[in-house]
Amino acid sequence: MDPTTGDDMTEKCRCGDHHPWASPDPQDRPTAARHPLLATTLAREDDEEDTGRLDPTDRVTCRTHRRWLHDCVSSPVHTNPAIGYRWCRRCDHQALVAVDELSGDVTIHCGLCGRAPRSRANLELVELCRRSLALARAGRLLGSAVA
Repeated sequence: MDPTTGDDMTEKCRCGDHHPWASPDPQDRPTAARHPLLATTLAREDDEEDTGRLDPTDRVTCRTHRRWLHDCVSSPVHTNPAIGYRWCRRCDHQALVAVDELSGDVTIHCGLCGRAPRSRANLELVELCRRSLALARAGRLLGSAVA
């Protein structure tokens, strides 16, 4: 049941758990920043967003999960049908995100039709995840150089 409209979602979708209104994953709780670059980037983006200098959809970190965006982008929290983030408009269904941390590849595809929804929002999300991944790698390199 969609809590915003009261519609029974089972008629349209049979997946049951790939929607923003699905029950939250226990791992979606905010986590403390464990790496200095992540901590400073989170603080900077929080401040810039709070003062209106950064749009929430332009972040490379996640304010909700306190992680790099690429680490938690597959959470249902990051689906927004209204603006098209992680959404297949053709199927009216949540799109899935795959992040390959070794190759740096980020892809979005619909779990129903298998196509890659090519909305501007999804293309921007892929780019933000790539930037997030690059920063996380840089942070790990800096951390290992100091240790």
